[in-house]
Amino acid sequence: MTPLKLLPLVLAVSLTATAQAAPCPRPDALGTARTLAVDAKTYPSVGLKSFPQTLPLADKEVVLTFDDGPSPPFTNRVLAALSDQCVQATFFLVGRTVAANAALVRRIAAEGHSVGIHTWSHQMLDTLPPARAQQEIDRGIAAVQAVLGSNTAPFFRFPFFASTPALLDYVHSRGYSVFGADLWASDWNKMTPEVQLKLLTERLAFARKGIILLHDPRQQTAAMLPAFLRYLKANGYKVVHVIPSQARTLATH
Repeated sequence: MTPLKLLPLVLAVSLTATAQAAPCPRPDALGTARTLAVDAKTYPSVGLKSFPQTLPLADKEVVLTFDDGPSPPFTNRVLAALSDQCVQATFFLVGRTVAANAALVRRIAAEGHSVGIHTWSHQMLDTLPPARAQQEIDRGIAAVQAVLGSNTAPFFRFPFFASTPALLDYVHSRGYSVFGADLWASDWNKMTPEVQLKLLTERLAFARKGIILLHDPRQQTAAMLPAFLRYLKANGYKVVHVIPSQARTLATH
């Protein structure tokens, strides 16, 4: 919890780190309401499912994030749904699939989405020897940077949210913010798109805002996404796009 005497400073940082998103040519689309600049110093670890703090979102503001890609054709369908509604999201990509789908990774970035890191091979890092876990982190970063260079966002998400204090410190030392989530659709479980939509919208109606976790390689998620975006529009939700702070400093190895 932020001490009261620090609230003015935190609010000032939040206000100066936000901006209106690019206008959408379709007035009937959901659109991206604003951008929020994120860096590891201001937001080291966010997401109430794992950490005591999250991003400074207003009521009915959501951040859309996707894990485990890229994986055509489902990532392509997710990108099409986002483009149709002029929505920007953040993709946490697995290094070994990045290496096999470089063109798709470049497409994700070219369409204005933020691209973060989800390790090299999606293992539970808290079960690995520390040196092996750090290698998973480093190889994942290197794989995305090999394709996107400086367009890689300094955002990292642990597979299965399986971190340790030492690994959190290591990721922070490299200049990366660690993303958990505030809510999810449990789309790692097999279900119909209709059931997934109902589950996600019920959870969002309860939470009212937050960082949402989805998985773009899942067929059911790709099928569900257009209806979910329409739900957000119809129910007055606003999409916030997280972007790198211009003041970021990434440690290179």
